[in-house]
Amino acid sequence: MDVDRPEVRTQAGVLRGEAGRAGTAVFRGVPFAEPPVGALRFGAPRPARGWDGVRRATTFGTPPPQSAAFGMDALAPPGADDGDWLTLNVWTPDPAPGAGLPVMVWLFGGAYVIGMSGLPEYDGGRLAGEGVVLVTLNYRLGIEGFAHIEGAPANRGLLDQVAALAWVRDNIRAFGGDPDRVTVFGESAGAGSLAALLSMPRAAGLFRRAVAQSVPGPFLSAPLAADVGGEFAAELGLRPTVDDLATVEPGLLPAAADAVGARMERYAHRWGVLAHTAIPLAPVVDGDVLPRAPWEALAAGAARDIELVAGHTRDEYRLFMALDGTLGGELPEDRATAALRTFSPGAGGAGGSGGEEAYRKAVPGLDAAGLYELVRSDWLFRMPSLHLAEAQVAGGGRAHVYELVWEAPGMGGLLGACHGLDVPLVFGNLRGGLPALLFGEAPPAGAEELSALFRAAWTGFAAGQGPGWPAYDVDRRPVRLFDTRPTVTAYPEEVSRELWQEHVFGALPLLG
Repeated sequence: MDVDRPEVRTQAGVLRGEAGRAGTAVFRGVPFAEPPVGALRFGAPRPARGWDGVRRATTFGTPPPQSAAFGMDALAPPGADDGDWLTLNVWTPDPAPGAGLPVMVWLFGGAYVIGMSGLPEYDGGRLAGEGVVLVTLNYRLGIEGFAHIEGAPANRGLLDQVAALAWVRDNIRAFGGDPDRVTVFGESAGAGSLAALLSMPRAAGLFRRAVAQSVPGPFLSAPLAADVGGEFAAELGLRPTVDDLATVEPGLLPAAADAVGARMERYAHRWGVLAHTAIPLAPVVDGDVLPRAPWEALAAGAARDIELVAGHTRDEYRLFMALDGTLGGELPEDRATAALRTFSPGAGGAGGSGGEEAYRKAVPGLDAAGLYELVRSDWLFRMPSLHLAEAQVAGGGRAHVYELVWEAPGMGGLLGACHGLDVPLVFGNLRGGLPALLFGEAPPAGAEELSALFRAAWTGFAAGQGPGWPAYDVDRRPVRLFDTRPTVTAYPEEVSRELWQEHVFGALPLLG
């Protein structure tokens, strides 16, 4: 095979890629489903059609329409796309059908409204260079992918992910991968998607291992999702139906979701705790595509045959405080009080009363900013991640738990071990873009050392050798602490664990 112009034959036709970093071959922009436009818009994905001759696979596919958050819409401007969003990318160190390498499939995060597989921090060359076939993919976001719309299947973004995994099952052998050794890994909304996949009958048998990095807690009940979808449509002067929304160009829909997201607190009387976030979209427990919330499904044994790694960073919410200007200064006491009353277990937002007092009693030395950060970290990522692992164990499965404690040197160290820090460490891409914010322009040696530890753990797990530390159990609770000198200890966030141990994460209800 020509190493500079590698070719593989898939079920749909021949692809020609190019040489990647570290001696890998890379194939970009490979269609795994038909473009979901025209008659296929808001529908379940359909397999991509074949082609004659050799198809070039050297550029990333069109990103799905993006929210304006972080300027992501500038990377996918309205009206400038062709709707060919459902593509994937493959990096392989050995594009030979008999190589039998483990496969890792990445699901990006972005609150279900932003993200694209072509970002530099998701370049798979370094991971693939360590002996795995690495797949990244695009899936529908925002209203296109997750809004509850009359006449459309729920969770279309999740169905896109299932379609990509089916493509991997049917084609990855041609790239040197073993379809019986597929590991799915994702962070933030990607980890929430993965939690859903673990629970979905449609995804059964498509992967054997999973790594869930910072699982977000919000999942929506069907009535709540329908009410939110009604507000999206009303912003456009339309009904929340396929017929009405199909009249709007895809690139214009994110602005409607952004407008609703900017006034979320107006809906607190109907949307409860969801209204106090900036996340108007999430997977929907619709009873069909997603029959049950992940924590309930895993506790009942839905994923007992899948090995799981789940974890979070120590300072999850600190990144968001940096973005909204509340990090590093004095936070008004009433902001902390409102957060405790909204997000703590047993609080008004989560089901009763007394959550504020319990937190203040458990951590009496924390100031307002510390309490605000702690409860929001716990509600949004830390406790959902821990509870997912505990649900897996309760359902008869195997889980390993980790926490990232190494502090990012960027912004003078203010970010700590913040949300998203693990992503560049896992991929080994430590320069440029978001990694530059976290590590500075010249990443320290400690970042490279920690990245090597993450890559070894994730690729070892994908290869069937385990991640390198003991499985979790509810008595000893062993957890890997990722630092430049990693240790294994009992779950370190004991105060939070005890405060949340009776809480049940599930689908958020529509109030009133």
